Amino acid sequence: MRLLRVVMMTVVLWLAGLSPALAQDGAQNGPHLAMQLVAESERPKAGDTVTLALATTPAPGWHGYWSNPGDAGFPATFGWTLPKGVTAEAPAWPVPETLIVAGLMNYVYERPYAPLVRLRVPAGLAAGTVLPIGLKLDYLVCTRTVCVPEQQTLATTLTVGDGAVAPATRARFDAWRQAIPRPLDTPATWAVKDGALRVAVPYPADAALAEPYLFPTAPGSIEGAAPQTAVRVGDRLVVTTKGTPAGPFEAVLRIGDGRGLAIKAQAGVVPDAGGSDGGGQPWVVAALVAFAGAVVGGLILNVMPCVFPILSLKALSLARANVAEREARREALAYTAGVVLVCLGLGAVILGLRAGGATVGWAFQLQDPRVVVVLLLLAVAIALNLSGLFEMPMPRWAGEAGSGGSFATGALAAFVATPCSGPFMGAALGAALVLPVPAALAVFAGLGLGLALPFLLLGFVPRLRKRLPKPGAWMARLRRILSVPMWLTALALVWVLGRQAGVDGMTLGLGAALVAALALWAGGRRQMAGLSLGWTLVPVAASLGVAALVQPVTATPSVAAGEAFSEARLATLRAEGRPVFAYFTADWCLTCKVNEKAAIDRAGVQAAFAKKKVAVLVGDWTDGDPVLGRFIERHNRAGVPLYLYYAPGAKEARVLPQVLTPGMLEELGG
Repeated sequence: MRLLRVVMMTVVLWLAGLSPALAQDGAQNGPHLAMQLVAESERPKAGDTVTLALATTPAPGWHGYWSNPGDAGFPATFGWTLPKGVTAEAPAWPVPETLIVAGLMNYVYERPYAPLVRLRVPAGLAAGTVLPIGLKLDYLVCTRTVCVPEQQTLATTLTVGDGAVAPATRARFDAWRQAIPRPLDTPATWAVKDGALRVAVPYPADAALAEPYLFPTAPGSIEGAAPQTAVRVGDRLVVTTKGTPAGPFEAVLRIGDGRGLAIKAQAGVVPDAGGSDGGGQPWVVAALVAFAGAVVGGLILNVMPCVFPILSLKALSLARANVAEREARREALAYTAGVVLVCLGLGAVILGLRAGGATVGWAFQLQDPRVVVVLLLLAVAIALNLSGLFEMPMPRWAGEAGSGGSFATGALAAFVATPCSGPFMGAALGAALVLPVPAALAVFAGLGLGLALPFLLLGFVPRLRKRLPKPGAWMARLRRILSVPMWLTALALVWVLGRQAGVDGMTLGLGAALVAALALWAGGRRQMAGLSLGWTLVPVAASLGVAALVQPVTATPSVAAGEAFSEARLATLRAEGRPVFAYFTADWCLTCKVNEKAAIDRAGVQAAFAKKKVAVLVGDWTDGDPVLGRFIERHNRAGVPLYLYYAPGAKEARVLPQVLTPGMLEELGG
């Protein structure tokens, strides 16, 4: 292969220098790649990095080459002229295209593209220091019949400043970065069987995929012109082709038009088409483990302040009604059906959105302030009901302890539980997102089963029902006491709304809650007179319409205990040998906020971090930032909270439990 490439390069250069037709076409009309050196910030900070883009547009019919040009051609060479102390990293190349000419595979760009290069500006430079940047490029540009070696010299001037980025420039760089392959933390595996090279790449079974192709980043591991086939096997994509890797190798997996993943493959087990990993352990095992974790996580949700009052009242309704054995079981099954169906519905929506390319996870709907307003009105209505201000009427066929009421109560409990996350839930739901769709839905059903399990046991175990206290006046007092957690839930939702929609949005939400409360108070007065709620439901319905008027605003992430997370900043800190504690939170995540107040923000923890020089990075996922969402996914989580600790020199992050203690954090870095 090496000899072939040398021969091809020789022929190319000979043609370029001697062919009259090519000389006319190439020398007179070149260069055939229009290039511009664009800086993301023209005023980079001292001690920071700045990204340069080599914005390139091929002339019609011509193409440039990737860092690995394939069977023919040669890659571009970068010759930098930089001020003292300024250093340039290797270019990050966009996902290429394939082009076969005369049986030779070429990895090329026929459309506009932009390699990205990070420059590091030395610390200590005074503001206003001028940094002249020069770049000399030698490259090959070809059509499908002829090739021309070309050379360009580009330059730009930077000035040390505040690192500001113009909005229009940021948008251009965001688009260019979308084409850069994203690194895949989990290694791929490869094996040779019956003369075929098979590479298994971790990839969610329900994630969008179009025209997959594996580009080797260096020659020698994969035969370029050999055909490739890709088959999904559970949560992995198995690519079959020809090749003879000598050991670990790197490649880029194309997953869509201009999108890809940078992978590292090592020799290992590759699953067959039946989903087995070769060791007799199918993906079903992972699904069963995730299902068990979801059940336990759902069970723990019952002690959350937004769920516990509903569960308690439902349990006490059995004692008050003194229902028969058959009726108790019917209620328990109806309650369970309501819970499980809502969890399945939310799971199906999550999987559907992810299949369409969105980066969403558990409680994704709380990233929309309009949903928060609906939840706020719901919490206020439940709190007023528990306070005895009004009674929720049930259909005649349902009755107070009927199966219809139990189904609705179960659905309500599942819906108001969505802001919560706890132990076991994160790992279980994260695993669900990389399992086949039926297995993933089973995990979401397991979450619902765990949430419904206490009431299910009460319905089917008479001995447990007998342990319930006998009905009496104390039940009315307990009901009012249980309204307190619901008022606290409403208060928390108001705070979340203020963070997401600002003061104006929070005022609209509070106004809608006031209208609904006054209407329900009037309805309660009507009920005391023996009448139905009647017209009072009209303003309650109108208050729900206010939710459509609430719009999100850009909020400043709360990073009092550290600095804002970015993968670039994480890489910088790790390169400096600093231990790093990175945590991912959201304003609507109750578990996150409890951990922050009870553990992370404690003076002892902060002192320990300062003593051990532990850097703290905070990822705020309140608005569903897709960049953070993808990073969270790579750690097998469906949402927040996520806590990571990077020890100096460690290859991988240590994933911490979802419930933190000060002692646990103080030990980090020791």
